[in-house]
Amino acid sequence: MTMDRIDAVAITGFVALVAASAVVEGIAVAAALGGFALSLSSWRLYDGRPWEAIAWLAWVGAAVVLVINPGGAAFLIAFFGCLVVGVGLLFGSRLELLPAIWHDGAEEANGAD
Repeated sequence: MTMDRIDAVAITGFVALVAASAVVEGIAVAAALGGFALSLSSWRLYDGRPWEAIAWLAWVGAAVVLVINPGGAAFLIAFFGCLVVGVGLLFGSRLELLPAIWHDGAEEANGAD
């Protein structure tokens, strides 16, 4: 479970968003967080890590819940549900507990010889 360049970008981006939350309105930071997580999701998908891309999409859902703020139990369930799903998918992918669903067929062609 090593860190790569996209992980470093994610950490740097989150630090910048936390710093921005001191001077920018909370809803704007939540919207920026959603956009940032969406871009990280597309980078992960492009990098060939679909489970991590789905994890980042779950975290986009958490940012959307922050923006729309349904209130009460609905907020808690939606927000923490998205966070837990994202964490589960991220660690499941990194620990190779989830099936490999992203391949180009080259492994099958090489193994068939």
